[in-house]
Order: sequence, then C-alpha cells, then structure tokens
Amino acid sequence: MTNTIEKIGILLIEGYPLIPFSCVVDSLRTANRLSGTAMFEWQYFSPDSKPVTSSSNIILPTTPISEAEGLETLVICAPNTAQHFNDPRVLQLLKKFDKEGVNLGSVSSGSFLLAKASLLDDCRCTIHWENIPVFKEIYPHLDVTFTLYEINNKRFTCSGGTAALDMMLKLIENQHGRVLAQEISQQFQHDRIRTDIDSQQMADRIDLAMRAPKLIDVISLMESNIETPLLLPSIAEQCNVSLRQIERLFHKYRGVTPSQYYLSLRLLHGKQLLLNTNRSVIDISIATGFETQSYFTACYRKYFGSSPRNHRSQIAMERQG
Repeated sequence: MTNTIEKIGILLIEGYPLIPFSCVVDSLRTANRLSGTAMFEWQYFSPDSKPVTSSSNIILPTTPISEAEGLETLVICAPNTAQHFNDPRVLQLLKKFDKEGVNLGSVSSGSFLLAKASLLDDCRCTIHWENIPVFKEIYPHLDVTFTLYEINNKRFTCSGGTAALDMMLKLIENQHGRVLAQEISQQFQHDRIRTDIDSQQMADRIDLAMRAPKLIDVISLMESNIETPLLLPSIAEQCNVSLRQIERLFHKYRGVTPSQYYLSLRLLHGKQLLLNTNRSVIDISIATGFETQSYFTACYRKYFGSSPRNHRSQIAMERQG
C-alpha cells in the first residue's frame, strides 16, 4: 500500500452527467476518510475559462485544463454527445499528458475524446451501450468491448452511470488493497464490486435471459449482423431453434414478428449514425443493410415519422439552439 498523495484532475465537458462524476469524487473522498490519510487530492478542470454546466444544470468552479500541473491521473467526464467535441487544444493537451506519463481515463462518454486524440489505439476500451454503434463506426480499428469498464495500464474507460463506481473501486483496490475498496463499497450500500468482465446489461435483457434464453441468442445474432442482415432460416440454424419457435418467442415477448424486430434494430442503428456522424444518408443505408437509399428513407420515415434528412436537420437546429 502506497502512502503518497495522488493528484487527480477531473476534466468536465459541457453537459457532463452527474452520476459518474459523483462516483469518482465520492469514492476518492471516502477513501481518504476511511484510511485516515489524504491518499487523493483532486481538482476540477474545463476546456477553457468558461463555466461548465452539468446535464442537471449544476455549475462547479473549474480551472482551465491548460493550467493543470503535476497530475498523475486525469479523468474525463463528458456527455453522450461527446463525439461532436472538437477542441484541438484539449486534444493536444491530452497527448502531452500521455507523454508525461499521466494515467488517462473516462467515466462516461469521454472515451470519444481519448479516441479522437488517438490514445485508445493499443488497448481495450468501452463506452455506454447506446454509443457503441457510433463509436465503432467512427473508430473501427479500436478494440471496443461491451464490458462495464476496462483498465489497461495507463488507460481506463467505463460505460458510465454506476459502472464508474465499480471502476473507481477497482482502481483503488489495485493501489491500496481490496479491504479498503470493500469498505468503500459497503459505505455506498454497494453489494459487490463488479469486475471488468461483467457485461453491460439492460434490465429487460436480464429478465429475458432468464425467461427466454433462446430469444437472447437470436437477438444477439441479429445485433451482430446489421450491415449484412441474415435470413431468418440461417438465424434459426445458427441458434439451433426452429423458425416457428422464433416466431412464437418474438410474438410472446416482443409483440412483433422476427422480421419487424430485425428491421427496427437496423433502423435504430441507422438513427444513431445519422444523428451522431457526418456520414451521408446513402452510406448509412448501406451500413444498415438496405439495398437502396430510397427504401431506407421510406422505412425510416414510417418508423420515426420523419425522413432521415429532416430528422438530422431538426436535431442539428436543436443542438445549436
């Protein structure tokens, strides 16, 4: 166990979520309290001198990241729109910190900033499941996982939310021992420290896995084959289940046909690409397995009530306003 004080910077990006931010700060604060020593000290930073507002409209006093000195660790907390962040000065500073040996990580969608600065190229990384389609599309060369968090030498990323607590507890355990990490976990009524092999799971997926595991297999196969959709007989064969059984399962647990569900997956994937990348509509139609742009547009309009171009323009105006 080390007795040195670790100096940590927390870089806040406009619209940052409070839950992962709180998980970082409270885990450090509680580690100091329970250990009886100042193991950690931390400071809040922003991209520039302007105030940074959280998603809950809370503003904290910050220091421009360009003034950061002597950091051992920098944690980025950013909103799920961080793929649009494009401040070259911040990205250059991240590269500078890396050369200085600073541990760089993210507790939310800050993975986008690390990827944009080419700082995730040689390690496994993760991000919130909602951002994974876009993240993989923008950075296809990265080793992106569906785990709660990833810790690789001087890199750490997590899927956001309360997964930030698990990752922080694991980082504290690695430096100061499991006993302290468990004591902090107990303080937060956290029944166990989830590991870096735990997968991101939505509540309905857990429930469905218990009631209809075969359906989970089918859905997972569909999700893995968006650009080149599989025919239902091929899915049935690979999942070792009959077509009739697949139809019954979708009708019972999803209220739609297998084809309708598969189409919705592809359209939702297309929506993520449309609203969070600059790819053309025709490129997105190809990436989601549609033979023509016109067919993609027709299906998109029917499902979302707006054409892809109109939807993109509407969201762009809302973000600017």
